[in-house]
Amino acid sequence: MSTFQKWDSLSGKVAVIIGGNGAAGFATAKRLATLGATCVLVGRSALEKGQEKLQLLDGSGHFCLNASITDSPTLMNAAKEVQARLGRCDILINSAGFTKPVPAANLHDLTDDLIDDILKANFRGVFASIRAFEPLLKASGDGVIVNVSSIAAFTGVGSNLAYVAAKASLDIVSESLAKVLAPAIRVLCVSPGVVDSSFVTGRGADFNDKTAATTPLKRIGTPEDVASAIEACVTHLRFSTGTRIVIDGGRHL
Repeated sequence: MSTFQKWDSLSGKVAVIIGGNGAAGFATAKRLATLGATCVLVGRSALEKGQEKLQLLDGSGHFCLNASITDSPTLMNAAKEVQARLGRCDILINSAGFTKPVPAANLHDLTDDLIDDILKANFRGVFASIRAFEPLLKASGDGVIVNVSSIAAFTGVGSNLAYVAAKASLDIVSESLAKVLAPAIRVLCVSPGVVDSSFVTGRGADFNDKTAATTPLKRIGTPEDVASAIEACVTHLRFSTGTRIVIDGGRHL
């Protein structure tokens, strides 16, 4: 295994981005491709929706694969396809997820089915993607997994309580995986606060403005903020594993 020197170039590296068509996922793909990585955008409808986005990435050899985070066999098939076409995976980014706003005090609208759906997408799905790509990451000898979590995991405040639970689970299991997958694979979480994207339905300009006003750095996050933190985890924070990088403008304070 190589020493933990920063990666100024990702030439020859393969980055698989689960949720690569999403705002943060694609912003990450653009950054990693600019550094020379070959990017694979994985999503439920990536082949149908991601082809045009590939043209916006620097370099060549990028492609899309269809897979669902709630369907483990499709993730295993995606890993096999990456191995067949590229022979390696060095970087795994888990940026896919799902939520639905339900006030914490509204216990009745947080139904059993909604709880199950949120836990499947935001916790089980991330674990399933890691399980699928772990052999390739381990074979690289210097792999890195970056999971997109949330400050909801440690503040207890989020779009709903099941989302809070899912992200808290993701954080602690990422710590566990960092222990058992080391030294061949590093595992980190990035933890955004409110991000200006369509991830949480029903949040518009009024919500964003109010949130910005009560955030120490006086703005909400952007997909680029998340992507830059992921890039840092991959390229510069090379002696870090099993920890989270908070990117919320001080929102949690």
